[in-house]
Formats: sequence, C-alpha cells, structure tokens
Amino acid sequence: MTSESSNQENIAVAQNTVVTFHYRLSTEDGNELENSHGGDPMAYLHGHKGVIRGLETAMVGKVAGDSFTATVQPADGYGLRNEEKQQRVPIKHLRVPKKAKLRPGMIVGVETEKGPQQVTIVKVGKFNVDVDSNHPLAGKVLTFDVEVQSVREASADEISHGHAHGVGGHHH
Repeated sequence: MTSESSNQENIAVAQNTVVTFHYRLSTEDGNELENSHGGDPMAYLHGHKGVIRGLETAMVGKVAGDSFTATVQPADGYGLRNEEKQQRVPIKHLRVPKKAKLRPGMIVGVETEKGPQQVTIVKVGKFNVDVDSNHPLAGKVLTFDVEVQSVREASADEISHGHAHGVGGHHH
C-alpha cells in the first residue's frame, strides 16, 4: 500500500471532502423508503448541502469503513409539515404524462411563479385538484443506516461547482 492510498483511507468527513456511501432510509416505524445497496453508492460534497442537514451533521468525522445509524428529526430533514401548503389548482396547470389518470397520492409537476414544482395530489375534481406542496417526507422522523465507502479531498472543480463528480455524483 502506498503512503498516498494510506492517507486516503484515513481522511475523515469534513468540509470539502467527497463522501461515497450506501444507505437504507426508513421511517420511524421501520418502513423502508429507499435503499442504495444493489446500485452505485451515493456521492456528495460535504458542506455544500448535497444531503439533508441531519445526515450531513451525522457524517462529520466518519472515515471509510464506518457504519452507523442516524435518526434525523423533521427540522433537520425535510422540514415540518405546513398545512397552508395545500391548495386547489386547475388541472390545466399540472405537468403530467398524456393520458395519465390523476389519483390521490400521485406526485406531479405544477407551474408556479417560481418555476416548476413537485406536488402531491390530495383530491381530484373535474376541473381542479387539491395538492400538497410539502415535501413527501416533511414532518417525518427518518432513520438512515449508513456504510461509508470512501472519503477523499474534493478537487478544485468539485468545490467551484458545489457538488461531487463521478460515479454516484454529478456528470458533466
């Protein structure tokens, strides 16, 4: 083993490091929502808001090979639910595939003053739909089971772009 690879293995997660990891994401009651195992690990540039705040905080100081569980409260995850984020929208403003049958629970796009946004359909009418613009995981306590695969110093390009490049990260 070269001294360079030895140094790479001992880098701890900190500002401007690129972290690759596998994870299982579940709700407080144990319902699994996502699982990266079986695919490429996720990669992110630490300190640049590439993952939710609670997970990023839990990553600090970890090194390749570490496994841990992080419980993330809503305020450090996808936020608290805001019931005022439910509204009635004309169906013509939705961005849905042609001939898609609208139904409650479906996630669709809607054009807003701030550009396109994803919303969840709550109720479907003849001309309008009631939608919820909260993130689907807003208000939920989340559990991440994490296996850190690698930690390395970020390149100057990654830092200037604000994200990790390569497998599991952004491709230009």
